[in-house]
This record gives sequence, C-alpha cells and structure tokens, in this order.
Amino acid sequence: MVVLEAEVRDEPKALPAEADETGRAKHEEARSPVRWVLLGVLLVVMIVPIYLLVVNAFKSQQDILDNPFSIPLGGLTFEHMSAAIHSPQFNVIGGYGFTLFLVVLVDVLCILLAGPAAYAIARSLKRRTQLVLLYFLAGTFIPGAAVIIPVIYVLREIGLANTVTGLVAHDVASTLPVSIFLFVGFIRTIPVDIDHAATIDGAGRFRTFWSIIFPLMRPAVVTVLILNSIGIWNDFVSPQILLSPSSGHYTVTTAIYAGISQYSTDLTKVFPNLLLAIAPVVIFFIYMQRHIISGLTVGAVKG
Repeated sequence: MVVLEAEVRDEPKALPAEADETGRAKHEEARSPVRWVLLGVLLVVMIVPIYLLVVNAFKSQQDILDNPFSIPLGGLTFEHMSAAIHSPQFNVIGGYGFTLFLVVLVDVLCILLAGPAAYAIARSLKRRTQLVLLYFLAGTFIPGAAVIIPVIYVLREIGLANTVTGLVAHDVASTLPVSIFLFVGFIRTIPVDIDHAATIDGAGRFRTFWSIIFPLMRPAVVTVLILNSIGIWNDFVSPQILLSPSSGHYTVTTAIYAGISQYSTDLTKVFPNLLLAIAPVVIFFIYMQRHIISGLTVGAVKG
C-alpha cells in the first residue's frame, strides 16, 4: 500500500514536465515559419547584389539600362570582361599581386606580434595585465576612418608617409586588437598543466609558446588569418589615403577607383571590374567559412 501511494503521489509531478516539453515543441513549431521567412529575406538581400553584378558584367550598356535583372542569352558577351582584364587603365588584375603581398605581410606580422602578446595576457593573473587586454579591446570600438587623419600626421613625422611600410604598419596595428582578443580567449581554454610540463622539461616561455601552445591554436589562427585577409583585401580608405597615386602602388580597390571613377557612367566598365575585384574574396570566404565558424566557437565553452 505504501508503495502504491508513493507511486500515485509521484505521477502528478511528471505531468508538468511533459506539458512543458509539449508546449516548448509547439512553440518551436510556431516559430519555425518565422525563422524560415527571416532567413529567406536575408538570402534575397545578399544574393540580389551578387546576381546583378555577375549578370550585368556580361551585358551591353543598353541591356543593363533597359532591364538590369534580365539574362539575355543571346546578348551575353565576354568582350567587356576581356577589356577589363587587359586594359592598362583598369588594371585590377595588376592590383592582385600588390594586394596579395600586402595581405600576406600583414598576416605574418600580426601573428608574430599578437600570438606572444595574447599568451602573456592569457597566462597572467595580474590586474595590470588585464588592463592591457582592455587597452587592446578599446581599439575594436574605434572606427578606422576616425583615426586615419592622426595616422597621416604620425607617419609624416616618422618619415613613412606615402610609403608601403607606413601602410603595412597601419594595417598591422588595426588588426592586432581583434586578433589578440581571439587568441586570449582560445589560449585560456588550453590547460596550464601543459606549460608546467614544458617548464619541467627545460623549455622557456618563448619555446613553450611557439613549440607547444601555438600548434594547438590552429583553429584560432586560421580564423584570424581569414578575417584579416578579407578585411585587408576589401579595404579602400587606408590605401587610398596613405598611398597617393604618385606612389605607383594600387590595391584592388584603389585600382578600381583610379580606373573607373572618370567613366562611372559606362556600366560596361564598372560591372566587370567590380566582379574581378570581389570574385577572389567571395570564393575564398565560401571555401573557408567553416573554418571561421569553428575557430570562433572552439573556445566559447571551456571544458
């Protein structure tokens, strides 16, 4: 009898949980259409500009003006794309080399500086070290365009104005805050016991980081490299202002501006050059997006 009464008393307690799960399931089902609608709207907003860019890059001026959304199968031509590739005025392809050089150099310097700094911050419990991290984080809240004028004066005073070295120094400094922030979050998920074991084996802090900790940071490093590379490739303000046309160096974005600014009404020059400029970075992002997601989430939950 006692057992039966206990079972009877326990049965009502399970009902609210079952009802709560049922209600939650119904809520998820009710929210599902709204989620798909929002995703559909976001997809359209992102796809339409790319569609217009790709389609109009192979159309004549009149076809673009008459109906920019149409695909005239009989009127598509590669003539304008070929002219954009070979024209010296619209040397976007020539800008690939310099931009790639800039991306690689900035990425290497950023890793060399951000890695050890993040390791020192992550492994230190001192208050002043945490203040240093806050100092770096403050750089993420300052728009790059807001500091470009002070940067010009600083580079002019140290003799690096209108030079590639000055542009590289500016880009490295602008990529350090986010890079250090991501590295610190990831390094804190790595057990400190690994450092202690390396110390017992006779490794110093420098060797411990580069030989043991840094190889474990591969997801975070890949994420930082991808984000920095895309940002530098798409940057227009910094190279346009810090490198004048007299320097003779053009990135992809500044080459487009220098080439088509005086022919902005000629859409057969605008669309092919814009497509040439964004095609590499779009392909790169689509291929590497899974590494970005994994790198941003790998240190989110500790354990």
